[in-house]
Amino acid sequence: QVQLVESGGGLVQAGGSLRLSCAASGRTFGNYGMGWFRQAPGKEREFVAAINWNGGATAYADSVKGRFTISRDNAKNTGYLQMNSLKPEDTAMYYCATRPRWSAYANRYDYWGQGTQVTVSS
Repeated sequence: QVQLVESGGGLVQAGGSLRLSCAASGRTFGNYGMGWFRQAPGKEREFVAAINWNGGATAYADSVKGRFTISRDNAKNTGYLQMNSLKPEDTAMYYCATRPRWSAYANRYDYWGQGTQVTVSS
């Protein structure tokens, strides 16, 4: 079992930055891939970024490429999403998720956090 807790969300002006954290419990996190997803009101959950177990491979949605950076610190059992140059369309609830092999597909993930709200004002 893995439990995930996101933090770091908040209200920021367009062009600003936030860093989200995803703290994991359980010994398997260091062997698992991790993904970040987001869901805006009235919209489906969408892929944001994913990283493999050791941070050696990453993937991003086109909408965030060049602005967001996913990373992890397995010694701290924590994953991160650094978000720069934020836009109002980035406003959403952000979720981290983990599974043995990283994926861009939400329905393949086994464990999810409760989410952290990011609101970007124009």
